[in-house]
Amino acid sequence: MKVVVSAFSNLYTDQRIEKVCDTLCNAGYKVILIGNDYGGSGEISRPYPVKIIKQKSLSLRLAYPEFNWKLFFELKKHVDSETIFLANDLDALLPNYLVSKSLKIPLVFDSHEIFTEMPAIQGRFTQKVWRQLESFLLPKIEYMMTESESYAQWFSEKYGVNPVVIRNIPKKLKQPETFPENQPKIVLYQGAINQSRGIRQAILAMKHLEGVIFKIAGDGPKINEYKALVISENLSNKVKFLGKLIPTELRKVTRTADVAVSLEENGGVSYLYSLPNKVADCIQARVPLVMINFPEMMRVYSDFKIGEIVQNHEPETIAAAIKTILQNGRAHYQPELERAAAELCWENEEDKITDLFAKVTAENF
Repeated sequence: MKVVVSAFSNLYTDQRIEKVCDTLCNAGYKVILIGNDYGGSGEISRPYPVKIIKQKSLSLRLAYPEFNWKLFFELKKHVDSETIFLANDLDALLPNYLVSKSLKIPLVFDSHEIFTEMPAIQGRFTQKVWRQLESFLLPKIEYMMTESESYAQWFSEKYGVNPVVIRNIPKKLKQPETFPENQPKIVLYQGAINQSRGIRQAILAMKHLEGVIFKIAGDGPKINEYKALVISENLSNKVKFLGKLIPTELRKVTRTADVAVSLEENGGVSYLYSLPNKVADCIQARVPLVMINFPEMMRVYSDFKIGEIVQNHEPETIAAAIKTILQNGRAHYQPELERAAAELCWENEEDKITDLFAKVTAENF
């Protein structure tokens, strides 16, 4: 069987898509991956064909319809009698649905988030457009995956679908033999630098801590705003921006941290119900976390005491939790991090993916 995978997201950094494609390849499926070059595209070397659609649009508002139009025709090029489509997120779903419907090709939808509830589109006209598209397409989707139990429940209650939960967690990593003796201690944020991530509050928390460096690994539309904040608050000696790192380099940085933060804000249910990638990445690196008390992070914390929970985003509260972890030391959290790492790894998700695609194959071919 052939699986044609498509996404608008950056294939260079999207680890979920790479892991899903690897799992399908290892299970014997012929994978073709389709993306685009909006915002730039690094060199991609994969053991399967990768097609990059060239984008002319410079604004995101125009890039979405351009990509969907071009993806419609690109998908039709790769169809044969043994093809399954895998569409990633709502911004790639419409052309997949139209081609699958017209050519009777089974379609699997992987929703990495609740796209229509993302903070970046809250209250905008585009949110209404995406919601109309979502309400038109989702009730028609027969096979679906999503990233968290909370997401699955939301989609089920709203649209009557029953997604398979495939957590976006990393492959298993060996436990580090030794921990770095950092002076000053390293506090880490990794991920997108955009709104509702709690980055501003974490930066301000540094005013209440001594002997620490706050490293921010990532890029995004808010980076210049946060750089200006660091300067205005005289925190340049405590906060360092590392820029966007490829996954292999990011993993090296993660392992050096004494504590990491995951402090998403409630900018909509997509964030409220998420299990951020950074949580499982830090667990695999055996780095304790300061996490906000959102449902999926509390679900992890109830099973594994991998750090400290904060009840609000006050900089003083965040600083106190960081200080607790630094005083306890990284070794204090290792038994729970080790248990969590054994459970929260990609190897425990793969059977759910192969079972879903085996079901699609059995019911359609």
